[in-house]
Amino acid sequence: MDTRLLRVLVELERRGTLRAVATATGYGTSAVSQQLAALEREMGTALVEPAGRGVRLTPAGRRLAEHGRGILAAVAEARSALDPQAEPSGVVRIAAYAGAISRDLLPVARLLARSHPALRPQLHEHEPDEVLGLLDDGLIDLGFVYDYNLVPWTCDSPSLLLCETPLVLAVPAHGHVPAEVDSPAALAAYAGSSWVLNSRGKADDELVARVCALAGFTPLVAHRADSLELVLDIVEADLGIALVPDFLPARKDVAFVPLSGIDARRRMYAVTRPGGWDWPGVRLFVDHITNQVSTPP
Repeated sequence: MDTRLLRVLVELERRGTLRAVATATGYGTSAVSQQLAALEREMGTALVEPAGRGVRLTPAGRRLAEHGRGILAAVAEARSALDPQAEPSGVVRIAAYAGAISRDLLPVARLLARSHPALRPQLHEHEPDEVLGLLDDGLIDLGFVYDYNLVPWTCDSPSLLLCETPLVLAVPAHGHVPAEVDSPAALAAYAGSSWVLNSRGKADDELVARVCALAGFTPLVAHRADSLELVLDIVEADLGIALVPDFLPARKDVAFVPLSGIDARRRMYAVTRPGGWDWPGVRLFVDHITNQVSTPP
């Protein structure tokens, strides 16, 4: 249905005369009559009837005008939501890994709840592979994922690199802890250690395999955990070691050893669907997340 024709009918219900409709829409009275006739042909029923020297809506015309008011309002709301200059509003479905939600997304969501109450972010926790699947299926509007420079990923969806964080080796703090791993060979000192890896993402397995291959050994994967906090709990319990981003808070029984001799970094991206960056709500959220991740903890 042509919404321009529908608007003429709604204006006729509101204003009562063809002349008033013509003034409101900017059309001539003859054009208004032609548009009403076109709408009648499209609907297959009479929508107006003569009334003295003017016209009035038929019962079918009144019913269509009633629906038309809601249709036109919904169209106007949709156009506003897609207008890059419009005030951000509505639901934004967001999926991200647990660390991003707790460290970055929740502070931004709290801030936007005060500054833009009409914007309603919905947060869902998923690992990067799952986030990309949800995006492909059209189930989310915005996603936050990570990869590693040693295990780069490819994605057909529009993406934006937000930040890069060096990786460090998390080891139990007792006994001898080196000041740094200044070469791949230095990592061979941990050839007999158990490793803690992500339980749902395959990239962590590939990352640790490649890093350990540089030192000439195959890692022994003994534990798996989704959250970085749980990973550190396992390290703290003296049950394994792990590669983690260099922004985690200090722990009494965990030492973070810099990998000065191995260029290993985790990279955070925002991803959306084609045209997603033009949505005011998506753009606003990404802008705030960009500021959030560029601010030291």
